[in-house]
Amino acid sequence: MLQVLTNNILPVFSILALGFICGRVQLISRTEATTLNRIAFLILQPALIFPLISNANIDLFYFNAIFIYGLCQIIVFLITFLICIFVLNLETIESWLLAMCTIFVNGLLYIWPISELIYGIDNNYPITALVIWDASIMFAFFIISTEFLSNKNLKFKPIMMKLIKNPVLIAICLGMIANIANFSTPNPILYAMKFSGAAAAPLTLLALGVILSFHKFTPSRSVFIVVMIKLLLLPIVVWAVLKIGTRPDAWNDLTILNSAGPSGAMAFALALLHKVNTDKIAPVIVWTSILSLISLAYLA
Repeated sequence: MLQVLTNNILPVFSILALGFICGRVQLISRTEATTLNRIAFLILQPALIFPLISNANIDLFYFNAIFIYGLCQIIVFLITFLICIFVLNLETIESWLLAMCTIFVNGLLYIWPISELIYGIDNNYPITALVIWDASIMFAFFIISTEFLSNKNLKFKPIMMKLIKNPVLIAICLGMIANIANFSTPNPILYAMKFSGAAAAPLTLLALGVILSFHKFTPSRSVFIVVMIKLLLLPIVVWAVLKIGTRPDAWNDLTILNSAGPSGAMAFALALLHKVNTDKIAPVIVWTSILSLISLAYLA
């Protein structure tokens, strides 16, 4: 457990911590970090997402595990959203993104590289499948839904035109089409994507760490509730529902591992893009990132 923590998990987490330190000592400003986040979100992540989706061998996926994971996400999301609206009395879009924090795990930028270091590329297919699910279906859903929630006064057509031009959604759609059509991306393009996509995770985590350094992290009642839902309720629900059906033990173990990961940075990135209050979203990401270190080391 200690070896996994020090050799595989902490090196990835250290980039987030480095960004936090850079922000606190004013080496990188909040404005600069916001720009870095936007670049990583709109330019580098599509380069990371497209080959992940287009090259995935879906014949190796156990879709009942993916379906169960998605069902658990829906259950936990609805519970969290209703608590945020009716118990915590938060605004709709903030509640929406806080609920996203409880189910959208930092898989692509955090769990995936960690599990690949531990289990190797060939044995990492359960995490790859769940990352693809989150990156293609769940992320696309939250990009679209948040766009509509933050632009209630705009007409349908302008919002759709903005979504059509979103690089992340374009990468998701093209990746799906390439996979279904069995299209082989030319090597020069793949090399370019691999080169630029490799920077997506560290740059996003660095920018996130800087921006988080400007927030207060004393857990409020709202933050405490959302953090507990993320760290406890989602893994417990996933563990319980995985009792249904049969699949290799590795799929059960890695699906639970993924559910125990910290809240994804994408909720924070969407909040920044749409100018949503991040006073609660930021601490949720920080506290889940810190507290999940022990649980991830144990489950891995």
